[in-house]
Amino acid sequence: MIMGKTLSRRTLLRGIGGGITASIGLPFLDAMTPAAASRIPGKAPVRMAFVYVPNGMDMRNWTPAEGKLEELPLILRPLDPYKRDITVLGNLTHNNGRALLDGAGDHGRCCGSYLTGVQPRKTMVDIKAGISCDQIVANQVGAQTRFPSLEVGLEDARQAGDCDSGYSCAYTNNLAWRSETQPLPPILDPRALFERLFGSGAELTPAARARQARFRRSILDFVTDDTRKLQADLGKTDRRKLDEYLSSIRAIELQLEKAEKDNSRIDPGMSKPYGVPADFAEHFRLMTDMITVAFQADLSRVVTFLVTREGTSRAYREIGIADGHHPLTHHRNDPAQMDKVAAINTYQMQQFATWIGKLNAIKEGDSTLLGNSMIVYGAGLADGDRHSHEDLPTLIAGRGGDYLKTGRRIVYRKETPMSNLFLTMMDRMGARAEHFGDSTGRLDGLDLS
Repeated sequence: MIMGKTLSRRTLLRGIGGGITASIGLPFLDAMTPAAASRIPGKAPVRMAFVYVPNGMDMRNWTPAEGKLEELPLILRPLDPYKRDITVLGNLTHNNGRALLDGAGDHGRCCGSYLTGVQPRKTMVDIKAGISCDQIVANQVGAQTRFPSLEVGLEDARQAGDCDSGYSCAYTNNLAWRSETQPLPPILDPRALFERLFGSGAELTPAARARQARFRRSILDFVTDDTRKLQADLGKTDRRKLDEYLSSIRAIELQLEKAEKDNSRIDPGMSKPYGVPADFAEHFRLMTDMITVAFQADLSRVVTFLVTREGTSRAYREIGIADGHHPLTHHRNDPAQMDKVAAINTYQMQQFATWIGKLNAIKEGDSTLLGNSMIVYGAGLADGDRHSHEDLPTLIAGRGGDYLKTGRRIVYRKETPMSNLFLTMMDRMGARAEHFGDSTGRLDGLDLS
């Protein structure tokens, strides 16, 4: 039997010191299961995330056979250990990403319409997209968490120096839209995201941040007393979960410290946001590690992750590719260039698969953190050379809390709106709507019913 008081799902570890106010949410623990339900496994919340990769996909190396997932193609192969936990969808289309009322260009339209389902356009006085599905969910369930939603990313076009116009930048740099004229810019700096999640200081000036750094200790030091008190009241399993969770936070701190030391050796003439690692994989790992902690502690259930901005010309020298990503996608069927695009797509997928493995290893109630999530991975273009907006590369990792039937590739009728998928996911998140974007209904055959 579970004795004593039930631990609140909103319990925080708190502490103050050195000018820092720290608060750390807790992972899902057995002690959060109501005492009256001692024989019923605790139910964790369902999370939703969108991981967007730019410039389309080498579809030759993306598309698996329809039905049960067996042998995965090159780009999806890093997910092979988790192929029973993913669903690959075919023929989903963003008709409103096409040049119906052109203004932002193909790259601006494909990103601006991705989570809104509407045609982004320029007007005489402002930019216009539409409220994105993540924000509709955040408006419905966000009050249950500290942050209704989190927006993160790895690159800003204005810092990259290749943004062609203000309104186009708004579309290529943002996935989440609070309203048709208000995008929600992603956080790019891992230190800023960490301090937003766990303590004050995200808005400090560089000088104030430097002063604070001289006194900075591990954020865990500030909550030592609360941690000790809580551990005394937990069972053995919960103590182990709490220890693993706090260890993951400390690991992030150590990664941030290393990244900042590494950046101090970079030519100061380079425009680099504070605390951002030079290495793509390390940056990706830092951001997803913090998303994981945010999901564990129920700090937020809705995340958008822009894996470099749409239209990026970033080079991937770490895998031997010095050419810009965007120019490579205009390959005109040159096999050498196409193979480089496939290599970039695969490299990005390797980072995603590592994150999925971490989510799958975290036990949560009678499932895992991955099992209680719906994480969409995909792009707003299919073939980057043709700028095609049909049959977009799309997969979902996780079961959404025993909702999705995974381990399959499902091919829908051609021109099925991508908005139908988002409408179905909104249902699962408790934000049911009759219509979204250009939806024509919900996706059949996706859930277990």
